[in-house]
Amino acid sequence: MTETSPVRPAPIASEDDPLFFTPVPLAVKRYRGWTDDRQRQFIYQLSRIGIVSAAAKAVGMSRDSAYKLRGREGAESFAAAWDMALEMGHDNASEHAITRAIEGYTVPYFYGGLMRGEVRRYDNRLLFALLRARSK
Repeated sequence: MTETSPVRPAPIASEDDPLFFTPVPLAVKRYRGWTDDRQRQFIYQLSRIGIVSAAAKAVGMSRDSAYKLRGREGAESFAAAWDMALEMGHDNASEHAITRAIEGYTVPYFYGGLMRGEVRRYDNRLLFALLRARSK
């Protein structure tokens, strides 16, 4: 049986943090719904990942419910933090792609059931895709 690791708590943002926002007010608070903490965690995950569906999944919610929350009345602060987090996430992903394309990554190789060493692989397709996306 595999154990799922809990999502790290989002760091508490201060008012001078670009990801600071006022959580969307909800008429009905649900344990499995968009709690204030879950909204903060979503913004934090979005700033790391840069993909809305992945960030929503990381906090146990759906992509559609995230967009519905963003469209609610009183969600202006949340939407601004969302936009900033998405930009940060894209920058983070680009940085990782460039690093991986230039420095490569290691892949273990096995022989006779034992790991015998590692091979460094480079993926220029990643870099080319990133450059193509930036030129648009």
